[in-house]
Amino acid sequence: MEVSLLAQAIGAAIALVVYFLPAILADRRKRRDVLVIALFNAVLGWTGFGWALALYWSLQPNPPVNVAGEVIEKRRNVTMRGFSKQLVERVRIRASRTATRDQSTK
Repeated sequence: MEVSLLAQAIGAAIALVVYFLPAILADRRKRRDVLVIALFNAVLGWTGFGWALALYWSLQPNPPVNVAGEVIEKRRNVTMRGFSKQLVERVRIRASRTATRDQSTK
């Protein structure tokens, strides 16, 4: 009787570890969204598809911290680069006009 109870306890512990394997892996991999993965796993893990999806999600690399900020910064850099090129071109054109005007007045 005691062996059966011990075997059941060990089986239940193993089943819980396997059930929450995606959440455990996400935690070990230092995912920033580990709580969301754990909740998803707890709610939908009983369906085989939900467990597999949580496992796949937990094995993906960490998402960027601030995606919107990165997009805005990249747009700003592209805009500033274009502005700088136009400014350099304008200065070059003005310098050539000034040089032409100075030569014609001499």
